[in-house]
Order: sequence, then structure tokens, then C-alpha cells
Amino acid sequence: MDYKEIKELDEKYYFNTFGSRLPIAFEYGEGCTLYDSQGQMYRDFVAGIAVNTLGYNHPVLRETIIKQSAKLLHCSNLFYIESQAKLAKMLVENSCGDKVFFCNSGAEANEGAIKLARKYFYSKNLYKYEIITTLNSFHGRTMATLAATGQEKYQKPFEPLPTGFVHVPFNDIEAVENAISYKTCAVMVEPIQGEGGVIPATVQYMKALRKLCDDKGILLIFDEVQTGIGRTGKLFGYEHYGVEPDIFTLAKGLGGGVPIGAFVAKDFVATAMEPGDHGTTFGGNPLACTAALAVLSTVLEEGFLENVKAVGECFINQLLELKEKFPFIKAVRGKGLMIGMELEDTISGKEIVLDMLDRGFIINCAGNNTLRFVPPLIIQKGDIDALIENLENSFGKESCNA
Repeated sequence: MDYKEIKELDEKYYFNTFGSRLPIAFEYGEGCTLYDSQGQMYRDFVAGIAVNTLGYNHPVLRETIIKQSAKLLHCSNLFYIESQAKLAKMLVENSCGDKVFFCNSGAEANEGAIKLARKYFYSKNLYKYEIITTLNSFHGRTMATLAATGQEKYQKPFEPLPTGFVHVPFNDIEAVENAISYKTCAVMVEPIQGEGGVIPATVQYMKALRKLCDDKGILLIFDEVQTGIGRTGKLFGYEHYGVEPDIFTLAKGLGGGVPIGAFVAKDFVATAMEPGDHGTTFGGNPLACTAALAVLSTVLEEGFLENVKAVGECFINQLLELKEKFPFIKAVRGKGLMIGMELEDTISGKEIVLDMLDRGFIINCAGNNTLRFVPPLIIQKGDIDALIENLENSFGKESCNA
């Protein structure tokens, strides 16, 4: 089918929840490049919104999926699943966690973490259920994770939302301390706010959060849906801060494009979940777990994360050079290959996204007019150089029009 036919079908039969989509339908990908139905190539700096960890058509992931699909796609969690057990073991051995539960998405992972935090205190006969989250956060689009999300624009159409969530400013430890009450069971934060505009937590803030939670006897949850699986140059975002969460969540990059999520907890919390407390039909199925094993094994190979860190630093430095040339660039921030460039309101980030698409580059705009770059973790310096050159030309064009 050509693009026009696909667009007509979509507009006739699909819910219009994504507004005006970008005018492209992709047919296939190779490495960090996507090709549309007209054969036009695009260098991808979004990676399915931080999902396609190994890019497109990666030989290890491709062959793993083909081989597993010929054996077993799905079976019930009423039975033991080899790849599920192996993946849980690999995650535990490479993290601060002790137990893992697999689901299908980041929202499900965060729902599970919320349930676990509440169940932990329920099992102790303590009426603690409130969770403190931050303004500008994003934790998902289910009713509970929407309530946890600190952005009113996402919440307003669906009120009344589930209760039990308190929102405070990000990177403000005093605000967290003032919000704690006898009902508080946990604090939940993203190490880097992704949808909020790629805003990292400070080391001081994260260390103070850990101490505050310890002092108050409440749990610390890290939403690592976007920061996990090597995105920041370390396997997990929390590793940048010298602290460990009691629970953390994963999704996006874990399956390299195959839907899978997880929440991981330390033993003292995990034991609160008992048979019947939680479950899933599709979560942790053989195909998803086998794909995730291939992704995680590749990310853990010697030199992989070091390369993400090095390429990310080079990328940030080149963006900072652009900042020196264009005064409407307010800030460049991020870690590894999770990078944001915030623009003044005089320049439309969305227009830059469209112009870069015309130039053959896929980027997106998040938060407060922030260009977000979350490419596949296999991105090469040559791809970044090409992006920077075109971004500079796009900025020059826009600054003339401002």
C-alpha cells in the first residue's frame, strides 16, 4: 500500500488519539535508518521513543525472534517459562533488585510498583497508601499512572482520578519532606524526566531522597522505563547517583521493540506480594523474554555501555557548540543517549521537528519546547555529525524567520 491509502484507512478506522501524525509510513529499517513507502531514508534519533535499543534488523535480535517464533510464542504463566526465569536472573544479577515481575508496558510496570508499595504496608497492618510523585513527571496513561503523573493536561479529561497521589516540584527535597504524612508509603521519581523535557535529577536530590525515605520508613521507587537498559550510558539510571531504589520499573528498551515491561524489587519488599495479589496473561511470555534476553546480553557485552557514554558525550558537546552559535537555545542536558535541547519560545520546536524530517532526520519535541534525542544505542558518530550539520542549517533558517 502507498502512503495515501494507509492514511485513508487510518483516518477512517483508527481512534484519533495521536492528532495529526507525521506524514510518513515506514516500511523497513536497517541499523539506525528507516525507509518509508516511497523509498526515502531517514536517520532515526527517536528510536520508537527510546525503544529500539539495537536499532532495526539487528542480526542477533532478528535471529532470536525468528528462532523463538518457530518454537513457542506464548504459554500461560501457570507454567514455568525458561526464558522468563533466565531474564529475571540476568536482571537481578546486574541490578540492586532481588525479584522481578514481567508485564507488557511501562504503564503496567508502574501500576505494579504502585500496588507493591501499597501491599508492603498493608502486609504490616499499616494504613499507608499515598505516593509522592513530582510535577512534570510522566508515569503512564492508565488511570492510576495518570494520577501519578504530575501534568494536569493529561489528567483533566479523565477526572475523577484515583486518589492517593501527591505532586511536588522536581529536584526539591524540602517539598518532598513537607508532603510526607502518616499516610505516605513511597516516593516515586524518574532519574531523568523524559516526557517532561529530559530533565535530570541532581545527585544531591537523589541522595537526599534515599536518606529521607530511610529516615521516614517509606519506600523509594525509580521509574526507569525510559532511563533503563543502557539509555544513559549505564545499565540503569540510578547508577549515576550512588543510591539504590527499593523498587524500580523497566519497559521501552528492554525488548528492543518487542513489548515487555518489568518491575524489580528488593526481597524485603517483594515478599509482600503473595499468590493472587498480581498477575498477567501476556506478560513475560516466551517470545518477549527471549527477545529481551538478546537485547540485554548485547547491551552487557564488553565495551557497549562505554561506547554509549562516549558517543553521548560527543553528541552533547556538539549540541553545546550549537548553543554558542544560537542564543535561542536555552539549555542542553541529559546523560548518555538521552539528551534534550530546550529552545526559547520564539522558536517552535515542532517546526524544527518538521523541517528536520524534510531533511531526512527523525527527532521529536517534548516538555517545554525541548528537542529530544533518544537514538538507538548503536548510533554512530557519522550519523550525529550529519544531524548536527542539518540542525545548524535548520536553526539558521528558523532564526531568520523569528
